[in-house]
Amino acid sequence: MTDDFLISVRFADEFEKELYQLSKKYQNIRTDVEPIIERLQEGILLDDRLAGFGSDVYIYKARVKNSNIKKGKSAGYRLIYSVESETSILLLTIYSKLEREDITVNEIESIIDEFDRDE
Repeated sequence: MTDDFLISVRFADEFEKELYQLSKKYQNIRTDVEPIIERLQEGILLDDRLAGFGSDVYIYKARVKNSNIKKGKSAGYRLIYSVESETSILLLTIYSKLEREDITVNEIESIIDEFDRDE
C-alpha cells in the first residue's frame, strides 16, 4: 500500500450516536479512537474477525484503550467495523466494556441493514 492511498473510513449513524453518548462520560474518547481510525485508513486491520456472519462478510471487533479510566484495553471500548471492500471500511458502533459485556450478531446485522437502508 502506498503512502498516498488511504482507505475510506465511513461512519454508520449508530457509531456516531454511540460515540456522542460516550463522549459525555469519557472526554478523551475521540482522542482514543483517532489512532485506530488512522490505522484502518492505512489498511491495517485490527484485532479479531467476528464469527457468525457469511464467509464473504468481514466484521471485526477492535479493542480500544479508554484513557479516562486506568484499566487498560480490557476495560476500554469495543469498536465494531466492517470491511466493505479493499478501499472502504464502515465503523458500525462503539461501546464501553464497563457498560456492556458484548454485542450480538443480530445487533450488528441490524446496524448494517439500517445503514444500507439510509444510503
